This record gives sequence, C-alpha cells and structure tokens, in this order.
Amino acid sequence: MAFGGFSDNDGGRPMAEINMIPLIDVMLVLPIIFIVTAPLLTHSIRIDLPKATAQVNLEQPETVTLSIDAVGGLYWNDTLISDAQLAINLIDAARRKPQPELHLRAERTTQYQKLAEVMAAAQNAGVNKIGFITEPIRK
Repeated sequence: MAFGGFSDNDGGRPMAEINMIPLIDVMLVLPIIFIVTAPLLTHSIRIDLPKATAQVNLEQPETVTLSIDAVGGLYWNDTLISDAQLAINLIDAARRKPQPELHLRAERTTQYQKLAEVMAAAQNAGVNKIGFITEPIRK
C-alpha cells in the first residue's frame, strides 16, 4: 500500500488504493460489542406457573376409504355402494364423534366430474377431514 511520500515525482495523481485500516478496526470492534451485549439480552423474569395434569389422548379417529374406479363406481371401505348410499354414509360419518377422516382414492382415468361430485357431497354432509391417497412415482 502506498500512502504518499515526500517526493514530487508522482505528479499529483489521486491515490487509487482503498484504505483498509478503518474497515478492519470496525470489524474487530463489532464482535467485542456483541460479546458484551449478549448476556444482557437473556434477561428473564421468574414466575410461578400453575401446574396441570392431563392425560394423553391416544384415541385416533377412524379412517374411511372412499374409492372411485374408472367408470365412476364408489367403494366405501372396499364395499360397492350407490350414490344414494354415499350420501347416507357421509351424513352418518359427519355426525360421529370424533369425526372420521375421509380418504379419497381415485383411479388415474376417473373423470374429474365424478371426483368433484363426491367432494361436494362430502362437504354438504359436513365432513371436515378429507385427504387424497396417491401412489408415489417409481423411478
């Protein structure tokens, strides 16, 4: 690094080098500031919290599998049902406590219209938990 000198042969050109000393000073002071202030940020207040005991709820909701084949046939837990029976089963499932999870599984070639009708029927019956079952792509 050249800081200038007493010779007059440089012709008064501006210095083209960056002075790194102030940057280094700042970078050395910042960790010291963080080290000093870090213990001050962990201040906590001691309070006595109430103690409660609760039993773990191990009850898992029932799972209902609703399958739709390529021609639009409906299977409630692997049992063939009609559209009228589907509405009755969905209303019955919505009234149960806890409400069962409805897992929809449809063949790849199933028309979207049929799937949309089934989802609308489930929503109208009051079923809140609906999931889609898919198969992972195998490579």
